[in-house]
Amino acid sequence: MYHFTSQSLTASQRYKLISGSLVPRPIAWVTTLNKDDATIVNAAPFSYFSSMPSDTPLLSLAIGRQTNFEPKDTAANILAREEAVVHLVDADLAREMNQTAATLPADQSEVTQQHLATIPSQTISVPALALPKIRFETELYQYVPITDDHGRIQGDLFILKITDFYFKEDVLDPKQFHVDARIFNPLARLAGPTYGQIDHTFNLQRPK
Repeated sequence: MYHFTSQSLTASQRYKLISGSLVPRPIAWVTTLNKDDATIVNAAPFSYFSSMPSDTPLLSLAIGRQTNFEPKDTAANILAREEAVVHLVDADLAREMNQTAATLPADQSEVTQQHLATIPSQTISVPALALPKIRFETELYQYVPITDDHGRIQGDLFILKITDFYFKEDVLDPKQFHVDARIFNPLARLAGPTYGQIDHTFNLQRPK
């Protein structure tokens, strides 16, 4: 078994080991409103993303900072406006999602550039993308700046509270509140440019 201490590795090496090990990861495709201009809708994908073990409906979203330690557009927008729409990505939307990962100036919209259709949200002001099968309207619940050993903020951790849930009719059984993963067909992030899909599932009964 290979063994490394954290101190013996570069930041890039540590990132590759962590991101390549914690797989598969769901992808949060996040829309926000530009912090200075509410007519500009930002969209970007992130895979350091999960739910939280709480009766309060919470999501966690971690966004690394730019090389100059400035927040990325999505993070800056959430910090300023305290709301976002989180969409889950299915395999059919892989190309569209990936195109919004390109780095654009803050005053340019990935939604406009990629000709992505949007629809209004019900509770928050941020528009949603029309195509994803699952989405959540969210408001900022808690913010945690992640600092490095020199006290510089190297990442932004957002705890987001879900205000509204949306599911396409074929994905959800509304009586049982069961999400059909096979129909949803979620896209999973692996490492680097590699993604995956669920092609086999099985059940295990939890011991009593």
